Amino acid sequence: MEHLISMQDLEQSELLNLMNLAKNIENKDVLIDLRGKLVALLFFEPSTRTRFSFEAAMKKLGGETFSMTGDQHYSTKKGETIKDTLKTISMYADLIVVRSAVEGMARYAAEIVDIPVINAGDGANQHPTQALLDLYSIQKTQQKLKNLKIAMVGDLKFGRTVHSLAQAMASFSPQLFFSSPSHLAMPKHIKNDLEKAGVHYQEQKDFDRNISQLDILYMTRIQKERFADPEDYERVKNTFILKRSMLQDVKPNFKIMHPLPRVNEIEKEVDNTPYAYYFQQAQNGMFIRQAVIAVLLKAVSL
Repeated sequence: MEHLISMQDLEQSELLNLMNLAKNIENKDVLIDLRGKLVALLFFEPSTRTRFSFEAAMKKLGGETFSMTGDQHYSTKKGETIKDTLKTISMYADLIVVRSAVEGMARYAAEIVDIPVINAGDGANQHPTQALLDLYSIQKTQQKLKNLKIAMVGDLKFGRTVHSLAQAMASFSPQLFFSSPSHLAMPKHIKNDLEKAGVHYQEQKDFDRNISQLDILYMTRIQKERFADPEDYERVKNTFILKRSMLQDVKPNFKIMHPLPRVNEIEKEVDNTPYAYYFQQAQNGMFIRQAVIAVLLKAVSL
């Protein structure tokens, strides 16, 4: 690993090794010292969990971070190119974490700078560390990754988390169910990748139709910021809402996941059930990001 830009950059063995390293870090079986290392957090797009998770991950390993959020204070406002901005920042840092609304920004950064780059989300494209923490969460709750039944619900067109997760699960023989408004369906190129990998998937209108068979229900919000017309958002924002009453016949191992933030797609009453796992899922992100940072900074090897 020189960078982490897309889930397709990782072999299955690397996925498993990263999750094993995250487990060892969580259990304190491996101690990593990154004192003297500095990570630049460049978040051109708003973030709460991802930014704080990376910051916490680095600082708990003894390293430091500096961050820039939004683009109002960047020298690009003075006419500087993004290339020059990235090159300059790479002179100060040992690793760059970048989030942008522009698809391909992270890969572009990796081609420009001479230090490792982590994609923390690029538009509606990829979010690989989220997919890794999702895999880690699934493995922790199910004690396996193979042959699981997983439903992905909500905005599947712009939802980069489900794109990355679907690709990550492809090598573990899952059965996938997709539920979304018709114009927010899983993109064709993701479905093509799944078909090439021999993954069975089904698109269905009612997301709770087969909920009693599922191992994982992965809810996502309808993303208001991806809509040019607010009225279009208002028409679909309440299409899928998970209610506590829908959980009567679920399997004992069933877990509900969500990349957060949540709006109204999961009723608050669901939080008190044994099936809600989204807050623990967010915590798992810190361990996975510690593992990724440690590997890219060559503190450990896979």
